[in-house]
Amino acid sequence: MGIFDEMAKLGHEQLIFCHDHPSKLKALIAIHDTTLGPALGGCRMWPYQKEEEAWIDALRLARGMTYKSGVSGCDYGGGKSVIWADPAKDKSEELFRALGLYIEALNGRFITGTDVGTKSADFVWSLAETDNIVAAPEEYGGSGDSSIITAFGVWKGIKAAVKEGFGSDTLQGRRVALQGLGKVGSRLAKYLADDGAELIVCDTNPGYVTEVQAKVQVRTVKPEEIYDVPADVFSPNALGAVINDSTIPRLKVKVVAGAANNQLDEPRHGRVLWEKGIVYAPDYVINAGGLIQVADELMGFNRERAYRKAAAIYDALERIFAVSREKRIPSAEAADLLVEEKIRQRGQLKAMWLPR
Repeated sequence: MGIFDEMAKLGHEQLIFCHDHPSKLKALIAIHDTTLGPALGGCRMWPYQKEEEAWIDALRLARGMTYKSGVSGCDYGGGKSVIWADPAKDKSEELFRALGLYIEALNGRFITGTDVGTKSADFVWSLAETDNIVAAPEEYGGSGDSSIITAFGVWKGIKAAVKEGFGSDTLQGRRVALQGLGKVGSRLAKYLADDGAELIVCDTNPGYVTEVQAKVQVRTVKPEEIYDVPADVFSPNALGAVINDSTIPRLKVKVVAGAANNQLDEPRHGRVLWEKGIVYAPDYVINAGGLIQVADELMGFNRERAYRKAAAIYDALERIFAVSREKRIPSAEAADLLVEEKIRQRGQLKAMWLPR
């Protein structure tokens, strides 16, 4: 499928290719839907194997941001940027300043911050070229690392999903198979352990596993074994598309709930989980904490207010599960339904003519 076909299928407004030879920047900025407001979404840095993987990832991630904003009550649209490079060796001041210039050229239509492969400190360089940066370090006027509040929101979301699956939201004695111990996963492990959960964890980076073992009691398995672990909850917190035709038959859990974006390889996999009686917390709902923080930052950051909004992820999931039961549809489809209705209503409101 070509780029325009994919954009038409997913409903995107714009895809921008950015190339700066001196800094070796190769980046894409995808803008999905701006009905609710300017596009807001992080910047991923990843060594994609081929060009097609980069633009497909940008489009899918941008669409997810539209839905994440809609379900979390933020007046922003969906966008995402991806840098096609290796975060372990390709970061430079020139590269992030070049990215900042491309973002500035959009004149506020797109606002970005951290994502997989980037850190708050990287965007201090971009701030020299544009104000449309969020989640910069606090000493530079930003709200700081958004992975902290994301982990908090995911913990709340897991409790809501466990309540849907087991009738009570207590995590005491619940067994959680946790995939990914990066910025969010490691903090989530601490929340879950403090709440009494028994953790079985994995990560492709042995150093991340060691760091978590120093803080909480966990049992470790090899990354390829995590899908086969008998548990109450499978929590994916790394890259997307891990819920697919190969992994679903291996899952021995009642709940799937984690921080990773685009967990479903295809939308139909949400229905497969539902038909197997597995409670699924839609990814863009449960991992909205970071977006809630940066959206709050744009109105003058208040940490207490941001955490109160992130805690409401629990309530949002309860509403989605209720719609799922009432309409007898998978939770992923129920979440989409609620957001699409909100966007439709907001679009109608914007159509009202007012004197300017």
